Order: sequence, then C-alpha cells, then structure tokens
Amino acid sequence: MSKHERWSALLELLAAGGRLEVEEAATTLEVSAATIRRDLDELAEQQMLVRTRGGAIAHGVSYELPLRYKSSRHASEKQRIAAAVADLVADGEVVGLNGGTTTTEVARALALRTGSGLRDTATAPTAGSVPAPVGPVLTVVTNALNIAGELAVRPQIKIVVTGGVARPQTYELVGPLTMGVLNEVVLDVVVLGVDGVDPDLGVMAHQEDEASVSRLFAERAHRVIVVTDSSKMGKRAFARICGLDRIDVVVTDSAISAEATGRLTDAGIKVIAV
Repeated sequence: MSKHERWSALLELLAAGGRLEVEEAATTLEVSAATIRRDLDELAEQQMLVRTRGGAIAHGVSYELPLRYKSSRHASEKQRIAAAVADLVADGEVVGLNGGTTTTEVARALALRTGSGLRDTATAPTAGSVPAPVGPVLTVVTNALNIAGELAVRPQIKIVVTGGVARPQTYELVGPLTMGVLNEVVLDVVVLGVDGVDPDLGVMAHQEDEASVSRLFAERAHRVIVVTDSSKMGKRAFARICGLDRIDVVVTDSAISAEATGRLTDAGIKVIAV
C-alpha cells in the first residue's frame, strides 16, 4: 500500500469514527505502528487531523474534512433525507443547491425521481396545432462542481453553474463571480446543507465564503429547505448563514431530539424527520 493510499484510508477511518488509535489503524491497514505514527504526524502537519497520545482526532468546530472523506458519515440518514426532499420539489421548479454530502444526495435523488424523460412545457396539443415543445423537468442552480458534474449528463435536468473560485475541500465555487450569477437568478426553492443549527443563531457553515453564498441562495429563493443529519442540531460553526426566520422546512433524521424539534417548530419551521 502506497503512502497516498494509506493516507486516504486513514482519513476515511477518521471520517467514519471521529477518532483513530495507532494500534487499531495498524491492524486494519496491515502495516506497522511506526508507519501509522509517521503518517499521522505528517497529516497533522498538513492540518488534516490533530495528533493525540496514541492516535488522532478530527479538528474542532472550525475544521472540515474534505468532502470525499465525509461521505461515509451518516450515509443512510442522508439518503433518506434526500428522498424526502425530492418529494417536496415539484416539476418545473428552479432549485438551488449548495455544496456538501447531503445536498449531493439530494441531487442524486432528484435525478432518480425525474427519470430519463422530458416533460411537456405546454398543454397537450389540439387537432391541427403545433406540437408542444419539450423541456427539462427541473432547473438546478448550484455552486458545487461535483453536483454539476453528476447532473450535467441528465437531459431531464437543466443545470446552471455559478462561476467562482473552487474550494478543494467541498468542490464549492465561491467569491464575487459566484455572487454575481446568483444575483441574476430567481429560485423557487433552495436546499441548503449546513454545518450547524442553533436555536438562537440560526444555521451556520464552517467557512465564511461558503456561508455568504448560502445566504444569497436563501435570499433568492421563495422557499428555503435545510437538510442536515441530527448530529448537527445544537451545534455551532464559525460563519452564520441566516436566522431560523428565513427557513421554511428542516429535513433531518429520526434521531432528532424532541427538544430540538420543539424549538424549530416554535420558530415556525416545519420539521420532517425520516
């Protein structure tokens, strides 16, 4: 196993459990403990993890693993959340999606729900009339390169990608070019993945540039749906996106506490737990 393969495997293990022990990792990867210690030291130098006595842990609230290493966390919950969100989107709507593992699952669910056919954009033709044109079932506006890549090959979905500078951790485009495009569009609904949901501060992201883009997504949309697994309820992150008053629906998993559900409901938000 090469160093690159070991590092990827170690980060996958860290993403799944949040903590690594040297001896356990050495057994799993079938290498020496000394090799694991050296790998963890080098990953810590690159700020990919925090070294501890006997192992490593993920960074604190302001830290995020690259998207490809977070995909295994709460995977089944995110797939159920995505299926529930797909049912909230009507044919013909313009849907905004920011980046993240949960919104990526939403994009996949939307693609599967719409199938491979196109829809009529007008009423059925009458005798002697010109056949109605066909068009995409949905229009998706996103700043996430991975989502755009997955949906670009779906003829039933019109995909609009914002410009901007790419962040390698999340594949999201950010910056003035991103904001410029979003200022020129109107969305029926936006689906936002977030890093924290606080009953007082609202929803948050780890990075301020991503939070700014998500905030503008929310401002340009008629309806705002927040998607997150229950582990992020009550958590705070560095940058605020918007308050709870801007959110219409929260879709999460069934492990959400009654207290958290009550706080969101009291704020006028519909909570869907799957």
